[in-house]
Amino acid sequence: MRTAALFLRSLLFAIVMLVATVVWACVCFLAAPLPYNKRFWVTSRWNVFIIWCARVICGIRYQVKGYENLPAQPAILLSKHQSAWETIFMLPNMKRPLVYVFKKEILYIPFFGWGMALLRMIPIDRSKGKRAFAHVVKIGKARLADGQSIIMFPEGTRIPVGQKGQYKSGGTRLAIETRAMVVPIAHNSGECWPKNSFIKRPGLITVSIGKPISPENHTADSLMQEVENWIESEMRVISPHAYSGT
Repeated sequence: MRTAALFLRSLLFAIVMLVATVVWACVCFLAAPLPYNKRFWVTSRWNVFIIWCARVICGIRYQVKGYENLPAQPAILLSKHQSAWETIFMLPNMKRPLVYVFKKEILYIPFFGWGMALLRMIPIDRSKGKRAFAHVVKIGKARLADGQSIIMFPEGTRIPVGQKGQYKSGGTRLAIETRAMVVPIAHNSGECWPKNSFIKRPGLITVSIGKPISPENHTADSLMQEVENWIESEMRVISPHAYSGT
């Protein structure tokens, strides 16, 4: 597809996303008095709409492999991180309402952050070090007990296609503390929605969900190593061309 067409489609998508964010934030404020499950459903319609717009406007399609691997009970989902696409997609498309662990500064983003603040997320202050993780454990236990799953991105930041970030053990430490199952997730969203790129490219994103891993008989590091091994191995199945030189 020619560069001009890609730019125009990406521009239209950006405009629609901006307008939808402002409108949905206002709707979320009106839905604030509702019971949480209904409030979550209303808020997550923004995510559904944006993913739909990405398909219709930008030609970004998706498929999910291994959906049946998601356990019936609340779990900790540990996902590859390549773009903003997966942070939007995951919220309405897992079996249980999701709780994201993210830096508290996101809550200050006009409209988007305000909408997020109405959900039961876990914003953290990274400057607090160990106390920040203690906060994640405390709130995480409450969220899991309340029937919600927690999603974290162990690489911490978006990593370009074909590369691997440093996997941090915060998610598996939480699993050890809470005895929750861990579910690894691989995907190649960065091929269509690259990190820090205005241009969105048409294509098929594959989201692959692995089998749950029990934290029993694991340390946080050994559990994370198993998660990392599965995700990085699966990435070579999803995007073999991106790893041809490794």
